[in-house]
Amino acid sequence: MPNTKKANKTRSQKDTGKDSGKNPIKSTGGAKGGKAGKGKAVADEKGLDFPRAWVEFPDPADDEQVFRCDLTWLTSRWTCIFGSGCQGIQAGRASDGCCTLGAHFSDEDDEKRVAEHVARLTPEVWQFHDVGSESGWTQNDDDGEKQTRRWDGACIFLNRPGFPAGAGCSLHILALREGREPLETKPDVCWQLPIRRTYDWIDRPDDTRVLQVSIGEYDRRGWGPGGHDLHWWCTSATSAHGAGDPVYVSYRAELTELMGKEGYEALVQLCEARLASLLPMAPHPADPTP
Repeated sequence: MPNTKKANKTRSQKDTGKDSGKNPIKSTGGAKGGKAGKGKAVADEKGLDFPRAWVEFPDPADDEQVFRCDLTWLTSRWTCIFGSGCQGIQAGRASDGCCTLGAHFSDEDDEKRVAEHVARLTPEVWQFHDVGSESGWTQNDDDGEKQTRRWDGACIFLNRPGFPAGAGCSLHILALREGREPLETKPDVCWQLPIRRTYDWIDRPDDTRVLQVSIGEYDRRGWGPGGHDLHWWCTSATSAHGAGDPVYVSYRAELTELMGKEGYEALVQLCEARLASLLPMAPHPADPTP
């Protein structure tokens, strides 16, 4: 997965506000029009709209690019609780986590990279190896876009509870067994979640343009209109905010891939300065109270 603007050299002026790894879902009739902004708050979720502290800084590796980062999210104590309290995005399928719908590919390179690792999966690591090998592991959605195939109600790469190699993404398990980062083997949208990277070309008053790369929380809105109909989503749930390390630390590998080494190092300094302050502005509402 290329870094930031290197992946967008050919973007047209119309390609603004785009996700780098988007997995949109359609609404089933929940939030529409002006009501969509309220979102669907369930169980321990805190909702979508609350104060956030954003910081913008130049990309140390590219003077035509700036980063815009959500420090409220990146310094929060969120952590993935798959298999340890995750309620899943579909009611009655908590063990699926966020894998119920399958994953769309960000581009052809993403699909090709994943395919190379799929070819190395074995029946010992992948529960549905026989099915995927014999009849395919991709499908087209209703709009004709390529995604991982859904099998038995969820992504075909999702090992179900009780499988000897472990429940969860078989591509993730493959990476861990080989000492790799899961971002090397999984589709872009899967390893980026719940980080959301978007792009906007900014026209400045002096007739210059800069590519603004935003790094923030992949909340319900990130899924598209259908995100409001998810049974549960973790980023604003208090049960998922008990980590020892903040997101910018636990997601070091992913953020480095998304921002580049120098960009990530600059982000770390800003996050550390925020945490060192006596009263950080706009803490994440799902975080534990100090």
